[in-house]
Amino acid sequence: MRSFASSGVAVDWVLLLKAAIMGMVEGLTEFLPISSTGHLILAGSLLDFADAKAKVFDIAIQTGAILAVIIVYWQRLRDTVLQLPNSPAARRFVANVAIGFLPAVVLGLLFGKAIKAHLFNAPVVASTFILGGVIILWAERRPPSSVRLAEVDQMGAWDALKVGLVQCLAMIPGTSRSGATIIGGMLLGLSRKAATDFSFFLAIPTLIGAGVYSLYKERAHLAASDAPLFGVGLVVSFIFAWLCVRWLLRYIATHTFTPFAWYRIAFGGVVLLTYFTGWVAWAD
Repeated sequence: MRSFASSGVAVDWVLLLKAAIMGMVEGLTEFLPISSTGHLILAGSLLDFADAKAKVFDIAIQTGAILAVIIVYWQRLRDTVLQLPNSPAARRFVANVAIGFLPAVVLGLLFGKAIKAHLFNAPVVASTFILGGVIILWAERRPPSSVRLAEVDQMGAWDALKVGLVQCLAMIPGTSRSGATIIGGMLLGLSRKAATDFSFFLAIPTLIGAGVYSLYKERAHLAASDAPLFGVGLVVSFIFAWLCVRWLLRYIATHTFTPFAWYRIAFGGVVLLTYFTGWVAWAD
């Protein structure tokens, strides 16, 4: 433990380093189809950063990642807001995001607590990593003729609702919110670009809502002294998410998600191996 001489405020530098590592993990994994929650659970186990406060931290720092999406898509978001009074297309876009967001609200309130109590553990995360990888491989084998919608603006309310329902699968840790919405969108007829764009737009209300709700619900676990911890996590997650989103948008123009599928399968296999052999003491 060291302190700032000028303020006399004690700073746990080891804890701040853990916050920075967790922020980096969040930023790099939130928008890739590899499950940020799964990586955070496993990273938290390895860093001994998995108590009640850490669980709130994991959700709260998603706000930093979402800020990166807002900045990357700022022109589109600003134009949509300005055009709302006069543009049916802008109103349809906002309505689609709201419709896609609704299932996560309803099912999250109904089942979120039970899922956190029983499914946030290494075997579940690893198994869903592997299953998700297999599904991505299947999705990438679809014929080009299966694409119905090339752009987000072509989506209707029914398309948005179906993607929103698929997003709820990400309540199971290791599934990946972005993976569920992107790959689910592709299987529902969206192009890779349209599915990725809608996944980013849908993430804005979903993750901000989850962060605000979690902070309010778990406010008893928090104190003013936690500000540096959460601040470091938010800033680091923003930086790495901004880099990751910009890279991903360039990547999908010429590549498939197949490498992420094989990563998920390999990573899930390693976690299962280390868990059942006892090589790594994963937290339950």
